[in-house]
Amino acid sequence: MLRQRVITGVILAVAFLAAVFLLNLESLALIFGAVATAGAWEWSGLSGFKGPAVRGAYTLLYAGCLFATWSVFAIGEAPVPEVFQPWLGIACFFWSVAMLMVESYPESSWVWRSQFSRAVFGLFILTTTWLATVFLLTLPSGTLLLVLLVLAVAMADIAAYFAGRRWGHHKLASKVSPGKTWEGFLGGVASVAVLTLIIAYGLPNHLAHLSSVTLVLMGLAVAGASVLGDLTVSMVKRESGVKDSGTLLPGHGGLLDRIDGLCAAAPVFALALLLAGY
Repeated sequence: MLRQRVITGVILAVAFLAAVFLLNLESLALIFGAVATAGAWEWSGLSGFKGPAVRGAYTLLYAGCLFATWSVFAIGEAPVPEVFQPWLGIACFFWSVAMLMVESYPESSWVWRSQFSRAVFGLFILTTTWLATVFLLTLPSGTLLLVLLVLAVAMADIAAYFAGRRWGHHKLASKVSPGKTWEGFLGGVASVAVLTLIIAYGLPNHLAHLSSVTLVLMGLAVAGASVLGDLTVSMVKRESGVKDSGTLLPGHGGLLDRIDGLCAAAPVFALALLLAGY
C-alpha cells in the first residue's frame, strides 16, 4: 500500500509541477476547476445522493458555481486583491467553526446528518478552495506561492504519518480519525516550520518584504489548517458511512482524500498573505 501511495504521489507531483510551470492562468484555472469538479462528484456521494443523475446534477451545479465565481471576481482581468479578502475571511471563519465541530464531535454530528447541509458545505468548501488557489496565481510569483503551499501541505501530511507511526501514542481526535496522534501532528507542524525557515533563507528575493517570523507563523497556520481540513472531511465520511471518498487514486482512495488538507490550507494561506501585505 505504501509503495502504491508513493507511486501515485510522484505521478501527481510531476503532473502538478508541469502544469503550474508550463500553463497560463486561464489554463490552470480550468484544470484546477476540472479537479475540483471531480471532487464535487465525490462529495455528492458523501452528501448521500444516490444514482448518477442526481450526482451529475450536483456536479453540474458546482461547475456553475465555478463559472459564476470566475465571472464575478473577474479573475481573467487583473482582479483586485481587496475583492477577494472578505470571501477568504468568510472561508477562514468557516474553518474556525469546523475546528469547534471536530473538537465536539460526535455532539456536533447533527450539523452533518442532513444531506442538504453536507451538500451546501461541499459547494462552499470546494468553491473557496478553487478561488484561493487561483487567487494565489494572480499574485507576484504566484506560481511559486502555490508550489510552496502544496509542498507545505504535503510535508505536514507525510511527516505526520511517519512521526505518528514512530512515536504516536496520544490520540488527536479519536472519535473523528482514530489513526491521528498528537505526536504525528507535532511532527508535521515541526517539519513545516523547518521548511518555512529554509524557504525564508533560500528565496530572499521573492519574499524579502516578509520577515522570517511572519513566514514561520504562516507555515504553522498552513500546517494546522491542513490537518483541520483532513479531520473535517473525515467527519463527513463518518456521517456518510464510508472510509474513502472514492477510488480514483490508487493507494490514496478518492481525490478528496488527497486535497482535503488543501481545502482548508489554501484560503488560510491566501488570507495570511493579504494581511501580511504581500
